[in-house]
Amino acid sequence: MHRYLLIIAIFLFSCSKSINKSTVTSVDEQKPTNNNSLLSWKPVGGRIMTTWGEAVRPENVLSEYPRPQFSRKNWLNLNGLWDYSITPKNEAAPNAYQGKILVPFCVESALSGVGKKVDPSSRIWYKKTFSIPEKWNQQNIILNFGAVDYETHVFVNDALVGSHKGGFDGFFFDITEYLKPGENTLVLSVYDPTTWEEIPTGKQRLVDGGIWYSAVSGIWQTVWLEPVSPELFLEELKVTPNIDRGEVTIETHTNYAFYGNGYGVKLSVLSKGQEIASVLSPINHEAVLKIPSQHLWSPDDPFLYDLNIQLYKLEVPVKDDKQVKVKELAFEDIKTVGVPLDVVDSYFGMRKMSLGKGINNQPVMYLNNKPLFQNGTLDQGWWPDGLHTPPSEEAMLFDLKFLKEAGFNMLRKHMKVEPARYYYNADKLGLLIWQDMPSSGSTPKGTRTAQFTGPSGTRDIFKKASSAAQFELEYRRIIRMLYNHPSVVSWVTFNEGWGQYETGRLTEYVRGLDQTRLINSVSGWTLLDFGDVYDIHTYEAIPKAPKNMQNRAIVVGEYGGIGYAIKGHLWNTNATGWGYQSYEDTEKLTDAYRKKFTEIIRQKREVGISAAVYTQTTDVQGESNGLLTYDRKVIKIPVNTLKKIHQPVFE
Repeated sequence: MHRYLLIIAIFLFSCSKSINKSTVTSVDEQKPTNNNSLLSWKPVGGRIMTTWGEAVRPENVLSEYPRPQFSRKNWLNLNGLWDYSITPKNEAAPNAYQGKILVPFCVESALSGVGKKVDPSSRIWYKKTFSIPEKWNQQNIILNFGAVDYETHVFVNDALVGSHKGGFDGFFFDITEYLKPGENTLVLSVYDPTTWEEIPTGKQRLVDGGIWYSAVSGIWQTVWLEPVSPELFLEELKVTPNIDRGEVTIETHTNYAFYGNGYGVKLSVLSKGQEIASVLSPINHEAVLKIPSQHLWSPDDPFLYDLNIQLYKLEVPVKDDKQVKVKELAFEDIKTVGVPLDVVDSYFGMRKMSLGKGINNQPVMYLNNKPLFQNGTLDQGWWPDGLHTPPSEEAMLFDLKFLKEAGFNMLRKHMKVEPARYYYNADKLGLLIWQDMPSSGSTPKGTRTAQFTGPSGTRDIFKKASSAAQFELEYRRIIRMLYNHPSVVSWVTFNEGWGQYETGRLTEYVRGLDQTRLINSVSGWTLLDFGDVYDIHTYEAIPKAPKNMQNRAIVVGEYGGIGYAIKGHLWNTNATGWGYQSYEDTEKLTDAYRKKFTEIIRQKREVGISAAVYTQTTDVQGESNGLLTYDRKVIKIPVNTLKKIHQPVFE
């Protein structure tokens, strides 16, 4: 029966060739609508599900363009049903695959249809067939991965295309020279050592429980194809606003390190559809554009400028037998040749993060040169059905809109990096984000024990060179990947001493990569004197206040954690969940929350704290201390009540 269904699926796939440029398309969506594909996939049973997870089908899974800040019109979504196998690590690629998996959900998740644990003695194999649309002929083909956890080797038609290490950052390969006419075969080999090796994993553990969650292995973000020019294409974009000067600096980087006058990019800034600034700039270079009557981005007014980038071959005038440098010429003196080689759409916000004067000579966080209290939640970003992967665009929007409507203007993205569309939606809604670097550490086999800092949390640990190099490589990639998002306002390097090493050097490392955001070197516990923020964690019934600091802002980086377990909405039906203080009804929960936040208001007014982060947005697996249940089906404290409680902190 399985073989019969597979033959039908291959036949239906081969019958469809076209994609629509203006709409989201995927290989699976190109099949005629029928119920056959559903017979080879269903969510793993016995787990709680979100409403959005219950609506997921292979034909409609995460169909939005995955990278809004670097967007091309032509693309092909490869999300959907793939073949998979889990084999011993030391075995070669399987001749036959064990079943179907729904990409991009990780192997351990319910929505993958697999729901199996993968330990470091195993390897995951993926297989997908695809054809290149005829209208992409004569173009190079880029294969993009939003994220794969952890060590990935990519094969096209049995040839090794490339490899990547890292569980949270995107990567791509130019697969043109490996393609053939008609059907092509894509195979992935993925190895995930989780905490057996000292790599960034965040809250993942092979043995979960308490504050530690399930391991996530394999593909967990969108996979897609894009056509680009074989001559030259845009690879990276860096946008740096400067509101004090009323200008924005834009750096464009291409796949080849060309310099000189042969190519250029036309940069056009648009406000509400109208072009307000443009320049023709050399490639692999920075250009500065003045923004007239700049409209600042803030949580109350999250205004975004559109940015269009067109890559051209240039015809440059010659003077005294030499080409004139592009940057020395007026726009009208240079002629572009033919149509653009590449066109990318993006956006940016004009905003600034800094420290400024507060009460009692205590520095406070400023947004756009004015003090703004940041009221947020600790946001793990986990889902009962997708684990790391939101089941849909609407699902991630629900979390963000809930926070906004409840009177939060910030969230701390804890130990995880989200898909690009998450930050895009935060940019549009006006939510500030503190971005944690996922912690790296090792655990003894069969335990949840984390590797903390030195005795009593008083000093950095020793970290071997290979582990440090990998941590810093991934941190650098994540910073560059999220650099252009106005919502991201702070980098959090270490949390509670987990794998904390060389704190001072890493503070300067991050500052060298990004001078536009505040650096929270250490959130909680091992509070060494580095960075822009002094950040305490306090889970007492009434939160403690941080001490005054003359050179840094002071914040309550974690507090709260009030437990309220609601039957029928728990990850483990045989457990009650836990919180730092626990109650059994909404009234008592609300009263406890109000008491805690009343103290936060006092600390803001009398002590000069700049921010407070409540634990947490949702319940997560063994924890029942969220404002929402893990399945997002119950809001524990009414939104309007929360907003009313929060309002005085902004007055």
